[in-house]
Amino acid sequence: MELTQYLQILARRWWILAVAVIATAISAVVFAKLQTPVYQSTAEVVIQPARPDFGLTQSAKTLLRSYMTVADSNKWAQQVIDRLQLDMTPQQLRANARFAAEDDRMVIRIEIEDTDGEVANRIARTWALLMVEWRDQENQRQRKEDRVFAELRDEPTYSQSWPPRTLIMLAAGAILGLLIGFVVLFAVEWVESAVVRTPADVEQWLGLTLMATVPLAELPRSARATSHPEKAQ
Repeated sequence: MELTQYLQILARRWWILAVAVIATAISAVVFAKLQTPVYQSTAEVVIQPARPDFGLTQSAKTLLRSYMTVADSNKWAQQVIDRLQLDMTPQQLRANARFAAEDDRMVIRIEIEDTDGEVANRIARTWALLMVEWRDQENQRQRKEDRVFAELRDEPTYSQSWPPRTLIMLAAGAILGLLIGFVVLFAVEWVESAVVRTPADVEQWLGLTLMATVPLAELPRSARATSHPEKAQ
């Protein structure tokens, strides 16, 4: 098909695209409004060696994942639950917690999800402070020059993680509707393309040049009256 034919199809059936885009966009927004908001709070714990020694710094980087493994445990989750008096099990709390070690920044990220943003902040902060307290206890067993400290970088802040903002859902729904509309449009066109309506359709399907056509013959008035006796009366 040539470009002009595609443009003609769009000109004839643009309403299919419009209906699909509007329907999916509205559905996406309604779906987002019906969802329970989930908030994510992030706390960062900075790991700092006691002295700017290359060997000690490399050791601290190596131990970052070990520190993260210690923090991501039922034992620590239970301590957070006890301190905040949360009504959940350690397994449930850990299911909403994620930990990441960033050795390039010497940071352990703690991400908490909850339907209450302030609760998510408190959980993230408490978990981070447990890390600080744990490192302080471990440092008591080390020489001062070999110690590795943990420090809460900033107070945790939360943002809505689900559902996405209305404008994002609206745009996503419109794009999906556009794709669905194109599929439906060309499916309809493909089905109807098998129907021969005009001389041009004959030339396109058979690949032959149409030399002439036989016009439809009109029936005489007497024949038309016979075929429609009720009208003749």
